Amino acid sequence: MSTVSPLRSTGDEQLLTGWGRTCPSMARVREPRDTADIEQAIAEVGSRGLLARGLGRSYGDAAQSGGATVLDMTGVSSIDLDANAGTLTAGAGASLDDILRRIVPAGFFVPVTPGTRMVTVGGAIAADVHGKNHHVDGTFGSHVLRLGLVGSTGERHELSPTGSKREQEDFWSTVGGMGLTGVITDATVDLIPITSSLISVDTERAPDLDSVMASMIAGDDRYRYSVAWIDSVHPSGRGVITRGDHADLSQLPADQRSSALTYRAKVVGTAPPFIPGRLLNKFTVRAFNEAWFRKAPQRRTDELQPIAEFFHPLDFVQEWNRVYGSGGFVQYQFVVPDSASEVVGAALRTLQRVGAPSFLTVLKRFGAANPGPLSFPQPGWTLAADVPARVPGLGRALDQLDELVASAGGRLYLAKDSRQSPDMLDRTYPRLAEWQAIRDRMDPAGLFTSDLARRLSL
Repeated sequence: MSTVSPLRSTGDEQLLTGWGRTCPSMARVREPRDTADIEQAIAEVGSRGLLARGLGRSYGDAAQSGGATVLDMTGVSSIDLDANAGTLTAGAGASLDDILRRIVPAGFFVPVTPGTRMVTVGGAIAADVHGKNHHVDGTFGSHVLRLGLVGSTGERHELSPTGSKREQEDFWSTVGGMGLTGVITDATVDLIPITSSLISVDTERAPDLDSVMASMIAGDDRYRYSVAWIDSVHPSGRGVITRGDHADLSQLPADQRSSALTYRAKVVGTAPPFIPGRLLNKFTVRAFNEAWFRKAPQRRTDELQPIAEFFHPLDFVQEWNRVYGSGGFVQYQFVVPDSASEVVGAALRTLQRVGAPSFLTVLKRFGAANPGPLSFPQPGWTLAADVPARVPGLGRALDQLDELVASAGGRLYLAKDSRQSPDMLDRTYPRLAEWQAIRDRMDPAGLFTSDLARRLSL
């Protein structure tokens, strides 16, 4: 399946939204095919500035810019595998979907993948995405060996984490910089060698949130990948923990070893374009969550699962975001340090109090942060919950959660955010001023901007 940019044409301009389908804005969209096209777009940019966009999987307003020029980067999609070095060089618009189809049969896996493979290399760097292995391998940006960047005057830069002090500053301000330091053109990343396309998975059902968190603390260090699904509408916060690692060839049945690196990423359907907003409510979500919890085994070890099933189950249904109806949805994702683990339970209780149904609620543990000033992860707990945007009282409840997260020393993920305030950002990203000073040096004219940047006074 080829990836398709979810841009919707409205004549001379296009209406853009994030994956949450809220806060749309109009922009002039151009489709560069190479660096020269990017340079030309920068030379012709108008007063509202320019922004690069990938597959539109940021949930809020990070990949849109009302009245500006937006570059649909999906045509800049070259893929070059160096199997001897164990590295990949790819255009910024290459999707993880296309990359996996290329590298898995050759015996490699991406160093980090989020919960969807429908993201581009440029987007993965700009949002510094994380996955189920952050406690072991860190973020995607931690595995970028070099990247190409076009700046505000059309000049090309080669940035790496091992260059001069200035180059390192520019590199780490671009990693997690939400596309506001320039246009990423390509990048080289290191890869994980694998001998099969299967994951050896252990599954554990836990009766309450305390049990989930205790099990993750005790056992996550034994696994490369770990995540817990949380029943957000159940008072106990019960959950299902799935953990695993790449299966070695010796773990496969003998009759499967000759096809050990076969990679399939099937799609079983597409959500219809019009779904009643009332379809997703606390009653339907409660029924779904009950069934999901009950179908999970009490404990199962060494189950072999395909890569797509373990990492990207939502991608089985295209346009799954339509399930939330025309009002769209909000994903609220925060991180708090281990010392503030009680915030996780408080967040679940707050969502339950306002009747915000979420069947996509996941909990993970983060390891050490990287040098990126705007990189989201820090050691501790991260919870992400998807809720319909039109739940009465949701805005007020999330404002209260913001205060709780900020007071605990945590923060919200910019790639998922659609509604936090500039004050919240200032309080929770302690290196914000440092990043802004470097960004101003890299882009003194303020050419690169987005709806998110305007909303948060970035």
